[in-house]
Amino acid sequence: MQVVHEAGPVLVAGLTGAEVTKVALPPLIVSRTDVPRINIPLQLFGVARSLVHCFRSCCLVWLGISIAWGVFCCASLLAFVLIANGVYIGIGHFLAEGADPWVMMANGSPRWVLVLFGAVAFPLGLYLWHRQGPHFGLGDAKGKVDTRAVFISGGVIPGPYRS
Repeated sequence: MQVVHEAGPVLVAGLTGAEVTKVALPPLIVSRTDVPRINIPLQLFGVARSLVHCFRSCCLVWLGISIAWGVFCCASLLAFVLIANGVYIGIGHFLAEGADPWVMMANGSPRWVLVLFGAVAFPLGLYLWHRQGPHFGLGDAKGKVDTRAVFISGGVIPGPYRS
């Protein structure tokens, strides 16, 4: 999740000519991308980063819809992203000083907007995730997983970093 999350700022920095000095992916704390000088206004950088994440998610959903058996893979990934980001943005400003929600508030985002985002994204993610287990070998599937699902799921994570 952290690799996919940090791909957004790295891509936007590359597209705007900014230099990425570090991408930190620690296993037990929040990841971050260090971009010391951004060549566009900070709010525009944040919007561009969000658009990259939305575009990537829309492409995955389109792929899943165009390949009928892939819908559950995309729904599960989208659910995970909504749950993780809903919790992170919605309550992250209470938990980890210096994390993205703190940066967002320092740059003018009201706290209630972050909480509202979390209140919408988290339950929507749970709704999408509901009853996806059998597609991944849980419950009635008794451990059997569609091989195509394994390749799609494995291809999603390294996707942005292939050369």
